[in-house]
Amino acid sequence: MATPTLQQPSFLLANLKADTSTKPLLQRCQDLAKIIDEYPAKELHLIFPWLVECVFGSLDGVIAGWNLRLLNSRCSEFHVAVEFLNPSGPMMKLVYKLQAEEYKYEIPVNYLPGPVKACIQEGVLPDCPLFHNKLQFPLTGNLALSIALNPFEFFAFNFANCLIAPKSVPPGQQGGCTDTAYFVLVDMYLKYFLPGEGNVPSSPCSDARGSVTAPSPRSSGVSFAGYGLHTPSLLKHHIFHQPSVNADPAAQEIWRSETLLQMFVEIWLHHYSLDMYQKLQSPQLALLQYRLSMSSMPVQALAPPGSGTLSTYQEPFSPSEEHVLVVRLLVKHLHAFSNSLKPEQLASSPAAHSHPHASPLEEFKRVVVQRFVQQKLFLFLQHCFGHWPLDASFRAVLETWLSYIQPWRYTAEKTQPDPARTGPESWETFVQENLLVYTKLFQGFLNRAVRTDLVNAKNALMVFRVAKVFAQPGLAELVQRGEQLFLEPDHVLHHRQHHRAYLTPGPAGTGYLSPRQRAVTDTAFRVKSHVLVLEGTDCSYRQMFGSELRGAVMRLVQIIAQARQTAKRISDQSSEAAAGGSFLTRFWFGPPDLGNGFSGAEPEDTGEVLKKTHEFLDRALENLCQIFKLNQGQLAQLVSCLGPVQDDDQDLLPDCTQGEDGPVLTDLGRRQIVNGLRRFHIQYQGDPELQPIRSYECAVLVRLLYRASTAVNHRFGPHFSALCSRPDLLGRLARRYLLDQEGPAGPGRSPATRQTQEWRRRPRLSLRPLASYRVLLVLLLVYLGGAVLARGPGSSSLLLLLGGALVLGLVVLLGDTLRAR
Repeated sequence: MATPTLQQPSFLLANLKADTSTKPLLQRCQDLAKIIDEYPAKELHLIFPWLVECVFGSLDGVIAGWNLRLLNSRCSEFHVAVEFLNPSGPMMKLVYKLQAEEYKYEIPVNYLPGPVKACIQEGVLPDCPLFHNKLQFPLTGNLALSIALNPFEFFAFNFANCLIAPKSVPPGQQGGCTDTAYFVLVDMYLKYFLPGEGNVPSSPCSDARGSVTAPSPRSSGVSFAGYGLHTPSLLKHHIFHQPSVNADPAAQEIWRSETLLQMFVEIWLHHYSLDMYQKLQSPQLALLQYRLSMSSMPVQALAPPGSGTLSTYQEPFSPSEEHVLVVRLLVKHLHAFSNSLKPEQLASSPAAHSHPHASPLEEFKRVVVQRFVQQKLFLFLQHCFGHWPLDASFRAVLETWLSYIQPWRYTAEKTQPDPARTGPESWETFVQENLLVYTKLFQGFLNRAVRTDLVNAKNALMVFRVAKVFAQPGLAELVQRGEQLFLEPDHVLHHRQHHRAYLTPGPAGTGYLSPRQRAVTDTAFRVKSHVLVLEGTDCSYRQMFGSELRGAVMRLVQIIAQARQTAKRISDQSSEAAAGGSFLTRFWFGPPDLGNGFSGAEPEDTGEVLKKTHEFLDRALENLCQIFKLNQGQLAQLVSCLGPVQDDDQDLLPDCTQGEDGPVLTDLGRRQIVNGLRRFHIQYQGDPELQPIRSYECAVLVRLLYRASTAVNHRFGPHFSALCSRPDLLGRLARRYLLDQEGPAGPGRSPATRQTQEWRRRPRLSLRPLASYRVLLVLLLVYLGGAVLARGPGSSSLLLLLGGALVLGLVVLLGDTLRAR
């Protein structure tokens, strides 16, 4: 298809489908680029749904598409896919070409975000502008409901859904990296449609009126079965649904930015209940009920639209680490986008009315975080904090949270940063309007931290990161001030509100309510509205700096001190063991360490890494003391309650009860193990001959010697038992080398069954040490020495046996002598 010629669309689609199995991706993309340039929109319209599915995969995950989540920069097709799908590439050109003709493409309601789908199925029209006037009723009863999207919305929906659609990962490949084609494309789209500098580039294709048409505003006369009466919004007005959008050419370009952002938010951050979805789409009801309760008007119970018919719904929670990393990318870019406001716009708060001289893009920057992302991101993170496994993969969720609560890290100043915009002190409004993101999620992290093993370096790093962020100058004071505003008694606000409504102030500074008092009243209402929308009017707020949480922080400090002592002890022991081992011991003729090959610690929790753990925990303690004003006396008292760290042989087991086969863990014992406070000394207690082959052993010899020793033990087992029962030197030698020297499970060892203990008491010959490369090297050196001294293999073997018997006898005699002393 080097030079495409005009033909019927059905033949064009059939040829393109045939090319998918015969041509490489590079040639297919080149052919598609030529077709998009040369064919009219009327013919491209029919191949667009197929092309979108071919690229992003089907909505149900059956068709994988180009596997953008698995294509990384090391793949040959990576640059081809990114070039074709970038914001100025052929695919987006096709979208604009179809957008100018106002084509529509249907998405079944079953593939919408869970709460939206459940809302529509219950007969309530969602309040999100993405779904206004787009519901398509089937002509027959056999078809499901669907929504009709314009080309840009259809493209954005499929691109966003690609992240959460179920995919089967081929063996040997793993998603979740930040260098995949999907991650790179998300970054490109955000920078293109939400630019920090300049305006959104205009679309390359235009309709007869000179611009790609924006979606029509929502009609006020929508009829829908079960659609209740919506109270007009008191807080939130969507920008591109304002009447001025059709008159302002600049506003016509903003609708793409808002559509893309809303599509990302609706699809990526929808892990909440249907009841919460109703609160989010009608937040004014909770505020209206609260304001009425403070006035003298009679209060009537208000409910979200359609709440009387909505059933309880909760979507299964299954975001991946890759999902969270993409959400963090979105959060970081939105902060940078919002912080790129012009200086004259910074004075206007997001809760205020539009600035009279602000462009649509500047207005969008001013409200983007609070209006579009804040509430749903909080619910997403809260669910992650409560449901994510207690392992190191939680770091992605943690960093997403820390990125959101530090907007000052993403300021636009590069050459001469403004000191007033690079620290927490100037972000009091943001902290107040996101109070729960700071306080409630900190409490959620605290509940996780006390249940994790802080001796692990990755877990210790997470505690250090949180403590370091909240210890930034002024941040703890801002959070505490926000809590005080929320907890201010309602009758005080009612008194101020009464004066504002019924008293006429005089000249500036002479009224009953000073400007400072009015500012405090407005701020208190803003903080209360944020909490009440998310928690409800009957919420029970736990203070971050209250006595209850302070007790939880003290428990965390005590656990950190315990983990710090444990990490230091293990690190010191590792250093001593490394220094004590000589070069010759690596080649000594002796049995390898087959019984204690696994100590219970993770590979990274040894040596230098544990020194890093100790450093993280030290700094975390310092920062927590700074945040919660803990003095050195309180810290010393907490550490003294721990007592000295015992040696390995004196460590206490986790709390257990004695069962038939040994100790059985209690709930307290399980918590002690999870927290890293106590642990079993894990030791292999099966047949040493059946342990995995070590790297210092010859695999062939291990298997051959196992067969030989098994045959010998089966043939001479009774003789070995009789030999071990003799009281003379031969009996002592047999007991030393034929019986298992490890005693039964002591108080510091993991339990073993009675059958295992009885089996270990039987005398048996083990030839496995002869398979060690160390032993083989010693034998080789002996035979080489015999050859140098003109000794044959027979005489060398005889000398070797005599020398070995002499050494073994001396070991037994000296051991008995030392024990007698």
